[in-house]
Order: sequence, then C-alpha cells, then structure tokens
Amino acid sequence: MRTDLLLESGGGPAANAAWLLARWGVPTAMAGVVGEDEYGRRILAELRQGGVECSLMQTRPGYSTPVSFIIANRANGSRTIINRRAAAQGLEWPSQKPAQLQPRLLLFDGHEPGASLAALEAFPSAVSVLDAGTLREGTELLSRRVDYLVCSERFAAQVTGSDEVEAHWQSCLQQLQARNGKVAVVTLGEQGLAFSDGRQQARLPALPVQAVDTTAAGDIFHGAFVFGLAREMELCRALRLATIAAGLSVQRPGGRPSTPELAVVMEMMERSG
Repeated sequence: MRTDLLLESGGGPAANAAWLLARWGVPTAMAGVVGEDEYGRRILAELRQGGVECSLMQTRPGYSTPVSFIIANRANGSRTIINRRAAAQGLEWPSQKPAQLQPRLLLFDGHEPGASLAALEAFPSAVSVLDAGTLREGTELLSRRVDYLVCSERFAAQVTGSDEVEAHWQSCLQQLQARNGKVAVVTLGEQGLAFSDGRQQARLPALPVQAVDTTAAGDIFHGAFVFGLAREMELCRALRLATIAAGLSVQRPGGRPSTPELAVVMEMMERSG
C-alpha cells in the first residue's frame, strides 16, 4: 500500500457537492469568496473546468484563500486535517436576482448565512438543503429555515445535548425535525443514517466497504442527495443513492478525485433494489 501519495484539488462542502452535481449532468452554480491569489485562481479554474457556473463567485484582493492539508490513514480511512483559515469575508449577494439563474434547489453549508438568507428570499420556490457539519451561527440559523436539514452526528449531539446520538436516534430526530418542521437526516458514518419526515422515522445502513480515505465523503453524500431530489426521487431512494455514492468514494484516495461516476452509482442502486 502506497504511503507517499499526494493529491491536490479544490475542496469545501458546497464546492465539492457542486463539483459532483455538474459532473453528473445537473446545471450547477456556485457562490462563494476566494482570494486574488494562486489558490483562488486554481479553485475557479477547476470549478469551471468541471462545468460549474461561477458568475456568483467573488474574488477579493488581499484575502488569503483558505487551504487545508489532509493526512489520511489508509488503514481505516480516518483523517487529520490542518487548516490555514482566513477571516470570513462575507459573501455579498447581488442586490437584484441574477436573471440567468432560476434554481430549483439550493444547497447551503452554513458558511455564508447572510447570503444564504438572501438566496432563500430571492428564490422562495426552490427546495433548500443544509449540510450542517457543526453547530455555529450559520448552521443554527439555516437549520430552522431549510426544507431538508441533513446533519452530521456531531451537529446532532451539539443541538440535542445527547452524547449517544446513534443509541438515541429516534429522540434526537424528533428534536431536529422540530427545528424546521420538515425533513431531518443524521449521518452516522459506518452506522449509516437516520431520517424523519414528520410522518415516519427510519434507518438506512451504510454501504459495507473497506474505507481508505473518508475525505469529502460527506460532501459527496450531500451532492448525491441533492441529485436525487433534482431527479424527484422519493426521500428514502435519494438517501440510498447518497449512501452508495459516499460509500464508493471512501474506497479511493482524495477528495474530488474520489467522486464516483453516476453510471456506477446507478448500477449499484439497481442491483441493490
């Protein structure tokens, strides 16, 4: 097993999901802030090359584009992440609705709460999804406004105060689903996920795989879930699609390089019934 493999790519929850959606044939636009530096230029070039519409991306002089160095344990897929963070710049949402954009779905990662609220107001008929990794200002605010609250076990624990989310998943889901009154999903790693739509609560197992690198697996899950919603799949099937995509991704090293092909995911969906 190689221990010296080095891969470089753009990253970030919403950006990785946008990358997947564009590669899977869904017209996708990304809104965010990068610096007027080498990393910012590379990020924009990669997104455009991947087919992502970048007219809402903003480049800021003097701003250092955030960079992460991720060390993956190939034995079990766990990661150590070293970040070079930069002070938040505050994405400025256009004062007028962009004429060329009429999105059916909006995916937020909680990093730009002001712009996210403006997007919700600008596109009230769009279905909204939140990727809530940790509890902070943006995820707290948006978790009460979106149609689909799709969160990590860590976020669920922070919100509910439970230190055993997987063991008490039903009561945790009740509290989470009450925040938006619509759909709540908690991802539980190798234990799969739990979800509630207000009428039913259920579990879905994870894809049984040997993980070598879990980088971007959650982002790929969210992108694939949004793809399922765009295809008007019923909730359980969209979540199953996302589970398969994330499971396939952890068997390959890297973030975006581990994004599975749509045909492979759909073939496995059909085989699994």
